Amino acid sequence: MTVILHVWALLFGVFLIMIGNGMQSTLMGVRGGLEGFSTFELSIVTSAYFAGFLIGSRMASSFIRSVGHVRVFAALGSFMSAGLIAFPIFVEPWAWALIRLLLGFCLSGVYVSAESWLNDKATNTTRGTILSAYMLAQTFGMVGAQVLVGVIPVETFTVFAVASILVSLSFAPILLSASPVPFAENIKPMSLKRLYYTSPLATVGTLLLGGVFAAQLGMASVYGSEIGLSTGRITLFVASIFVGSILFQVPVGWLSDIFDRRLLILGVAVVGGVASLIPWLFGPSFPVLLGTGVIMGGMASPLYSLLIAYCNDYLELEDMPAASGGMIFIYGLGAIAGPLITGQMMDLMGDDGFWLFIAGTFLAIAAWCAYRMTVRSAPPADEAGDYVSLSPNASQVAVTAVTEWTTEQEGENE
Repeated sequence: MTVILHVWALLFGVFLIMIGNGMQSTLMGVRGGLEGFSTFELSIVTSAYFAGFLIGSRMASSFIRSVGHVRVFAALGSFMSAGLIAFPIFVEPWAWALIRLLLGFCLSGVYVSAESWLNDKATNTTRGTILSAYMLAQTFGMVGAQVLVGVIPVETFTVFAVASILVSLSFAPILLSASPVPFAENIKPMSLKRLYYTSPLATVGTLLLGGVFAAQLGMASVYGSEIGLSTGRITLFVASIFVGSILFQVPVGWLSDIFDRRLLILGVAVVGGVASLIPWLFGPSFPVLLGTGVIMGGMASPLYSLLIAYCNDYLELEDMPAASGGMIFIYGLGAIAGPLITGQMMDLMGDDGFWLFIAGTFLAIAAWCAYRMTVRSAPPADEAGDYVSLSPNASQVAVTAVTEWTTEQEGENE
């Protein structure tokens, strides 16, 4: 608890940022439907965020090295707050896509800055606790966002203003408490060819999983709006996805240290795929949607951590930072494509296209895993690293810190 108290302001700031970001993510589907945007237009708006996030992840370190963490953090926060206010002013699909592109770019830089500060404040003893608390602050912030969207009328200017205010307030505790940190190291991501050669399973699996995440988090509210759910029920449905990601991390992590990691990747992907078929097979009653949301969210988030851990099983410590950058890039490509494909499938097949895309992609990961198990042996059990919970929203700073910390802990325990 003492460790968390030392960084509570940073964690609280991240929590507020995630509430604001989570609100705008859900509002795109709900408010966009009220404004008459088509499913295809909303899929472009959704993908734009992930495109901005991917661009920002490649440029944030350069900005920080040029002008410093504080200036980058404050500037990007200002743009985010302004962007949230701009949504109800410029009610056009192309304008929303541009704003979402900006928000994704800004949030990526904010993550790098915040995670750098947290990593700098941590020691080898406290790093695991701090990073775990950071991941929880992100997830609980996204759940809290759904509560606010559910109680504030979405057809008003107020809901966007609240999101903007929360983002603006989030920077005060962070900037007032953060100490100077070293300039961000500009680590060149591992080439896609080398990354694939290192772990074909992790590379292709992460690409596909990026599409699943983006469809879940970006298109779930669009789907809910299309089938006529009330705003309150849409937010509960979206929240169930994040609740699942919390509930299943520990059990999957425990199993990961017992069984062949590939068997667990296969099993988790199959469960996620089969669960995602249930609303298509039996109809989207609200209890079915909530149960499915918990399971598919509970499978997707640990699956990301499993794929990162499996890739690291084949890497030396010095290669992990570059590999984490490559994996984040691969994930980003999948996240950009996911909403676009989902939107097209919903246009062609109706609302069920949402579930068919998610189920099909989960099962594609399982099929690829099963194939790779026939052509490559698992790494020796004594060389496999520990499973560590990771959020797909985490930047290269956090992913690298977690993997390096895990390796250091293993070395100390030997």
